[in-house]
Amino acid sequence: MAPLMFACLALLLLLGYPVAFALAANGLLFAFIGFELGLLQPELLQALPQRLFGIMQNQLLLAIPFFTFMGLILERSGMAEDLLDTVGQLFGPVRGGVAYAVIFVGALLAAATGVIAASVIAMGLISLPVMLRYGYSRRLSTGVICASGTLAQIIPPSIVLIVLADVLGASVGDMYLGALGPAAVLIGLLAIYVALASWLNPAAAPALPPAARTLAGWPLYRHALFVLVPPIVLIFLVLGSIFMGIATPTEGGAMGAVGAMALAAAKRRLNARLLREALDSTTRLASFVMFILIGSTVFALVFRAVDGDLWVERLFMMVPGGVWGFIITVNVLVFVLGFFLDFFEIAFILLPLLGPVAAKLGLDPVWFAIMIGLNLQTSFLTPPFGFSLFYLRSVAPAGIKTSEIYRGIVPFVCVQLIALGIVIAYPRLVTHVTERAGPDPSNIEIRIPSVEPDARKEPKQARPADGQMSEEDKANAEIERMLRENR
Repeated sequence: MAPLMFACLALLLLLGYPVAFALAANGLLFAFIGFELGLLQPELLQALPQRLFGIMQNQLLLAIPFFTFMGLILERSGMAEDLLDTVGQLFGPVRGGVAYAVIFVGALLAAATGVIAASVIAMGLISLPVMLRYGYSRRLSTGVICASGTLAQIIPPSIVLIVLADVLGASVGDMYLGALGPAAVLIGLLAIYVALASWLNPAAAPALPPAARTLAGWPLYRHALFVLVPPIVLIFLVLGSIFMGIATPTEGGAMGAVGAMALAAAKRRLNARLLREALDSTTRLASFVMFILIGSTVFALVFRAVDGDLWVERLFMMVPGGVWGFIITVNVLVFVLGFFLDFFEIAFILLPLLGPVAAKLGLDPVWFAIMIGLNLQTSFLTPPFGFSLFYLRSVAPAGIKTSEIYRGIVPFVCVQLIALGIVIAYPRLVTHVTERAGPDPSNIEIRIPSVEPDARKEPKQARPADGQMSEEDKANAEIERMLRENR
């Protein structure tokens, strides 16, 4: 029944049914089929209420609405606009300077918000008109905005990393630490591509003309410090408290939400309308995640009852190439599914099936999760369902064609795949920050110390004859004899 159940789910998704309801309905349908055929017992569904209560009691999932609310408050309070304007002035004299500014601000917004939609929309509204006005290539402009916006997928406090940690049973703190190296590599590769593009075709990424540089010298640096310091301090407080073990991700998210409201209030931009919009969007996203998680729980319960997990495990064990064959197959599968499914759907449907196989093959769970997260990042850029493309399309000027956006992201998808290849080839880029000092528990050797006295400290006493020994001495002598035999 497991292959039939999986095929039925794929059919429902292709027909366009909502993912959460398709998962739950498919699970219940095959549960009742199993009852009728005598393959399953009706008592199976008695486990559902406890599982649903377990989801609602999962404190880790509270971090998702906290970080979402934090990002929306910062985006709607104008922080993204201030950052892009200031950093654009700093990089303005450099060829391709606005593109560099978009990458830098995209990374900063990702670390401050963790919300892709907020980053892409903000940079599309602010930077795209500026880039087009000063002669930037449309493909380069749209591609760099979409790619930089998706950095929120891999840079902590990424919501994706929280979901992956929960699904695969990994530590969120280790996930955040392990993601820093791959994130730095990806940012560097994006900057290198912009440098090459501006060098090969200077007309595609010119420097800002002097008339567009409204600030220079000390006033510019002073203004930059005033704009950059508050979000950097907020990032340090949130992520630093998580990395140092002072706060859990949920507590860090709550602190970040309060800090975001404090920054908005300091700029006198915190009002009832802003709060209402942020709360509305946060509620929608949190409800979306919870319904998919509930649906995937129903599906997973029945799928495991029909030995679906064993079927998937044996299926992947048959892949030639061993561990490398499994890694390549999984990445190709996730990349292809990213064309059609959202990352939440892939995370809640596919990863619970792949995680046990990866564990049996001895793969580090943090490295495996970050590898999948970096792969899932491309799902925001690949048509026809790349959400980053839709976000930019919704705010792009009328002259920008959808085909130009699609063509613009092609080289940036290649850049992300190169970063993925680097993470696969060098796992220590992730694992070195999560390794713990101390002995390996699998190599611990336990030795029983000798009970014989040390000849250097205390000379051995002459042992009396058996007839002259007390019962206590006889018992001690027997114990010593047994220990010598065991040694």
